[in-house]
Amino acid sequence: MSSFKKEERLCSRALILRLVNKGSSFLLYPFRVTSLSTELPVAGFPAQVMITVSRRRFKRAVDRNRIKRRVREAYRKNKSAHLYDYLDNSGRSLILMLSYVGKEVLSSPEIEKKLILALKRLQQEYDQKSA
Repeated sequence: MSSFKKEERLCSRALILRLVNKGSSFLLYPFRVTSLSTELPVAGFPAQVMITVSRRRFKRAVDRNRIKRRVREAYRKNKSAHLYDYLDNSGRSLILMLSYVGKEVLSSPEIEKKLILALKRLQQEYDQKSA
């Protein structure tokens, strides 16, 4: 499970609109994590994710693409240990938006560390909702 396939990416306009309108979010710098528990049509992947970087904060496409590439790589490496195992055990599936809201371009290890913290906090949020 160390790949990031097309089926794992959130592309559906309807799902994106539902996520933005009805999803719950929290801020864990440098990410704003928005999530919504839902039924996904694709079997085998309990989560679909969308990664965004604001053009207002990062004017140059090179910087936006670098950040998205680093976040995708961190997600790819840590999704099965920190997200998929939890979702499989709890029987959930969700759609997820990771918005990079930081003001500077962080290094890959820093992004990975923060993403792991964000995924753990996401688990805590869903545990609190179910309790």
